[in-house]
Amino acid sequence: MDRIPKHVAIIMDGNGRWAKQQGKARHAGHRAGVETVRRVIEVCGQQGVKVLTLFAFSSENWQRPKTEVKMLMELFFTALNREIKRMHKRNVRLRIIGDISAFSDKLQQLIRESENITAANDGLLLQVAANYGGRWDITQAARKLAGRVESNELRPDQITESELAQCLSCADVPDPDLFIRTGGEKRISNFLLWQCAYTELYFCETLWPDFSKDDLLTAFQDYAGRQRRFGRTSEQMQ
Repeated sequence: MDRIPKHVAIIMDGNGRWAKQQGKARHAGHRAGVETVRRVIEVCGQQGVKVLTLFAFSSENWQRPKTEVKMLMELFFTALNREIKRMHKRNVRLRIIGDISAFSDKLQQLIRESENITAANDGLLLQVAANYGGRWDITQAARKLAGRVESNELRPDQITESELAQCLSCADVPDPDLFIRTGGEKRISNFLLWQCAYTELYFCETLWPDFSKDDLLTAFQDYAGRQRRFGRTSEQMQ
């Protein structure tokens, strides 16, 4: 495998269905999914992936039953508190992208502390999208640009794709090379809408808690066999 994606984005889908198949409550699926996160981080680090972005909680997930949302917030806190030392030891740098202001003060503080602990690490960059939506990301970028226009720092005719991209949540990293969604659904669900314009999409039936090292390597192998043209012809790429 001589073509490893540098930036991998994953929608971790199927926790609830996995739990149902096991005859367990939904929270059991989410807890099992945390173990898969650990496994995927390890494999990506070993394979030379530079950035891994995981969709943990969307801005639309607040519409789920209150008991499930409460459990997800508690699991997020517990998992982050438990895993940060492991990530730091493995030279992983953590970044949370999304509107964290909606979280509890306790969780916001833990997020800031965790990011600070790993800030100097130069290995895999792990971006966790929490209370994130692609439309929110573009909207908040537009607001930043509007503020610059209002303060006469920028003229409307100077607003370019590049200017807007620099205002997005992960402006300092390259766009995803490979997008993976587990669980069988074939949609991007408001995840990294701007950034995935030319990303290679890969969908698999495996539910997230069962997503194995072999499943991830199969996705990488599929990616390696594709030709990325970015609007050009095959002949131009030769």
